[in-house]
Amino acid sequence: MTGLSPKDARAINVRTVDYVADGLAMRGHLAIPAGAGPHPALLVFPEGYGLSDQAILRAERIASEMGYVALACDLHGEARELSGLEEVLEKLEPLQKSSACVRERVVPAYDALLAQPEVDPAKVGAIGFCFGGTMALELALTGRDIGAVVGFHSGLALTAPQDAPNIKAAILLLLGADDPSINAEQRLHFKQTMREAEVRWEMHVYGGVRHSFTNPRAHERGLPDWLRYDPVADRRSWNAMRAFLDDLWAAPDGGTSATIVMP
Repeated sequence: MTGLSPKDARAINVRTVDYVADGLAMRGHLAIPAGAGPHPALLVFPEGYGLSDQAILRAERIASEMGYVALACDLHGEARELSGLEEVLEKLEPLQKSSACVRERVVPAYDALLAQPEVDPAKVGAIGFCFGGTMALELALTGRDIGAVVGFHSGLALTAPQDAPNIKAAILLLLGADDPSINAEQRLHFKQTMREAEVRWEMHVYGGVRHSFTNPRAHERGLPDWLRYDPVADRRSWNAMRAFLDDLWAAPDGGTSATIVMP
């Protein structure tokens, strides 16, 4: 992960946020920039393995680098991070099949973030990595009042695409062209869904890049043909998110839909 330069870094405070979602005791990690609020705020949904050091570092980086409040969300309860792919797939299966099930996880996280006194409720968004990106999209489908969704190597299979007209957020997707779990047909179908619902969206596709390109520990999963860190795509996608949010909340009525393919 690209480090902060001294001029970018802000002092931050952190605390645990406990909430209940889908009957599970959730323990999120809240990062708050020092200084008077309220601040813009982001939910940070982790990869399917659960709340990891990577998600926590991203939340803290958002607070330090961007001056936003950021809640790294729990996925499996008790801040657990699963270790094996088989268990991950088992735990995610009901969430991938049922809009009600996945929304029972994301809506309480949203409510928990809004309950924090440092948060500006007019500038709230959600970002996510892998299945966490899908969760951010699912939150938008509920029609909650969020301004932005950013998905890094995000799954595009929505449980209820017919709910797309409910979306109020502008959407930015940052994907690898060689990600075997997100093919060109899925990207096309997603574009059509967003277009028909008249949602503002952007999609950046990075050539030669696979899944989990933002995770420096991706190689530890032992799936090199599927999961592979890419430092260039990591840096470019992070900068794309920053520019997207800066433009969105500086001029909330601006922006158009676009697809950007990176060589």
